[in-house]
Amino acid sequence: MVTISKEREDYLKTIYHLQHEENPVRTTTIARALGIEPASVTGVIKRLSELDLLNYEPYKGVSLTEDGRRVALEVIRHHRLIELYLIEKLGYGWDEVHDEAERLEHAVSPLFIERISDALGNPQIDPHGSPIPTEDGQIGPRTGISLIELTVGQGGHLARVEDDDPDLLRYLGGLGMVPGAEVVVLDVAPFGGPIRVNVNGTEQALGPEAAANVYIELVHH
Repeated sequence: MVTISKEREDYLKTIYHLQHEENPVRTTTIARALGIEPASVTGVIKRLSELDLLNYEPYKGVSLTEDGRRVALEVIRHHRLIELYLIEKLGYGWDEVHDEAERLEHAVSPLFIERISDALGNPQIDPHGSPIPTEDGQIGPRTGISLIELTVGQGGHLARVEDDDPDLLRYLGGLGMVPGAEVVVLDVAPFGGPIRVNVNGTEQALGPEAAANVYIELVHH
């Protein structure tokens, strides 16, 4: 497979994540996600399209080809395994690993990543509850429903949280809202007010912005 730069790997990874929300993904959405000007995005997208890593339709947007998806999942595999290794073997906090993994994910070899995977017992889930792609490019489904969408009385175990905001992760960790925690909605205040929840037997309240980044695997009674 063609070797591509760190910047282009970041594009493919970002588009992979954005495809969960819109498909095809608009160039303006990519630019916003990467924090750069839309005009800068177009040139990179055209090049990735020439490499058959993207399908690009002007004025509509882009979607990953099979090769592009494979590259994106390889980078995501690196990222999530590095996060887990930093926590389990090096004593990092779950709020510290995202930025570190962003730097390392492009620098390590496939052999290094497979050694990490072996050392961790070939895990399937990263520290924030997201599935780790397999070596051959398979990935499990993203589980859970956003806490913001639940109604009073609904609950289950916390499946995953969005992992790219260290302050949010520190805040959620302080509330005990980590993957595996049992969460039940007690009250939802109107007009964007706080959501009261029971977390492993302790009552907590969090705002809608935080709740939107927490995903619950529902228990159906």
